Amino acid sequence: MLDKVAEAWAADHDGANIWADKSVRFLDPCTKSGVFLREITRRLTEGLEEEIPDLQERVDHILTRQVFGIAITRLTAMLARRSVYCSKHAQGKHSIGRSFADDSGNIWWKRVEHSWVNGKCRFCGASQGALDRGGDLESHAYAFIHTDDIKARLAELFGQDMQFDVIIGNPPYQLDDGGYGTSAAPIYQLFVDQARRLDPRFITMVIPSRWFAGGKGLDEFRESMLRDDRIRSIDDYLSAADVFPGVGLKGGVCYFLWNRDHRGLCHVSTFFKDWKLSTADRELQEMGADVFVRFNDGLSILKKVTEVEAGQSGSVALPDDKRFSKIVSARKPFGLDTTFKGRPVKQDGDVLVYQNGGRGYVPRASIVSGTELIDEWKVFIGYAAPGTGNKDSYPHRVISTPFVGEPGSVSTETYLCIGPFDTRVSAERALGYLACRLVRLLILLNKPSQHVTSRVYKFVPIQDWSTAWTDEILYSRYGISPDEQRFIEKVVRPMDPDLFGGLADE
Repeated sequence: MLDKVAEAWAADHDGANIWADKSVRFLDPCTKSGVFLREITRRLTEGLEEEIPDLQERVDHILTRQVFGIAITRLTAMLARRSVYCSKHAQGKHSIGRSFADDSGNIWWKRVEHSWVNGKCRFCGASQGALDRGGDLESHAYAFIHTDDIKARLAELFGQDMQFDVIIGNPPYQLDDGGYGTSAAPIYQLFVDQARRLDPRFITMVIPSRWFAGGKGLDEFRESMLRDDRIRSIDDYLSAADVFPGVGLKGGVCYFLWNRDHRGLCHVSTFFKDWKLSTADRELQEMGADVFVRFNDGLSILKKVTEVEAGQSGSVALPDDKRFSKIVSARKPFGLDTTFKGRPVKQDGDVLVYQNGGRGYVPRASIVSGTELIDEWKVFIGYAAPGTGNKDSYPHRVISTPFVGEPGSVSTETYLCIGPFDTRVSAERALGYLACRLVRLLILLNKPSQHVTSRVYKFVPIQDWSTAWTDEILYSRYGISPDEQRFIEKVVRPMDPDLFGGLADE
C-alpha cells in the first residue's frame, strides 16, 4: 500500500521521493499494532538521511512532525507506541523519541463515548443497550468517526490544526453489538468517508470487498465510491487469506488508492493464489450497473450478453422485461418463515410445502402470499448458496441445487420461487439454464455473499423456454471467445443437470 502511495507521489511530483520529503504528514486513524506507522517511520528514516544526517535529530523530526496515529483502544495505543517508539510510553527511557511533549507522543487514545439518540448512536448506529456499559469496558466509540467536525477533533488530539498528506489504515470492519438490531453491521465505510472529508492528497485503506455489490447499510457508500473518479486503483484479493493468513473473511478484501489531484480511470487488479494477475484500466461504475463488476474478464462477457439482448453497446443494463430477476420471488415467497414446519400427514385442503430438512403439508387457506403461484409449475432454489468449505475457493457452484415445484406446492423462506412456467417441460428447461456455467457467472457478478436474492439475477437474461439451453448454445449466441470460456470454467464449477431429476425430452 505504501509502495502505491510512493509511486503516485512520484508521478504527481516529477519523480520526487516521498520518503525524502520532511514536510509530508501521515495519519493512521485506526491504528492497532502500529505496523503502518512503523513502516512509514523506517522509510522516512532512510529517505531523509541526506537532508537530516544526525540520526536522533532525524528520528525526532519524523516522530513529532510527520507520523501520527489514532488508536482504536487503550491497548492498541500501547501496542502501537511500542511498535513505533520502542516503548509504550513516548517519554519512557526506552523510547527512541526524545522530543515528545507528553507520554502519548503522536499516537493518541482517549476514551470517547457514543452519542445516543433513541437508543442508537447517531455516528455509528451502535445499540445503546449493548454498548452503553460504563467505563470499565471498551466503548468501541472510535474517535475518528464519532465527531461532526473532524478537523476540530484532530486539532484537539494533536494540539494544532492538522492537514495530512496521506491517510492510511486498516479500519475496524464491523461493529458487533450483541444482536441488538445492528449486529455485525459494517463500520469501515465510516472511516473511508471521514478520511475523504479531510481532503488529503492520498488515502489508502484495506477493507472487505463486499461493498462491491452488497452489504448491510453500504448502498450509499457504494454509490459514492463508484462515482468517485479520484479512486485510481483497487487491488482486489478474492481470498482474504492471501492478505491476512488464517482469517476467514468471506468475499475477500481489497485496498484502494484515492488521489485527490488526479482524476481518471481506475486501475483494477485481481489476485487469487496461482491465477495469472488480471489488470484493467476501467470505470468503476459501468453504465446501467449499480454494483462494481468484480472480474475484469467477467465484464467483457457481461457486455457481450447485454449487447445481444438489449441491442446496444456501452451498457450492462438489460431491459426490464428481459431480466431473469423479474421471475424470481422476493424472500419468503409464500409468507412462511424458515423455521416453519408443516404437518407430516396430508389432510383435505392441504398443499405440499418444501421446508428446511424435507417436506410437509400446510392448509391452502393459511397461505396469504404468492397465492397466484400455488397452482403453477415453478422452480425452487435455495436462498443461501451451499458452503464450499473455503468460501473463497474457486470454482464456485454459485447457487444451490434448484428443483421443480409442481402445481399445488409452496415453500418456506428457505427457498426462492422462480416462475411461473406454462408446463413442466419449460420448468425443467429453466433448470438446465441455471445449470449453465455462463448463467451462474452472470449471477456471481452481482452476488456479494452466500445469499442469492432476486437482485443477483439482474444480469441474467430470460430465455425462450421452447429451447433446451446449454453452455455451448449460449457461447455461440453471445460470441464468447475460447479465452472467455476458459475464464468461466475457472470461476464456475460445473453442475450436472441430471442432479435436478433430468431434463425433459425435446
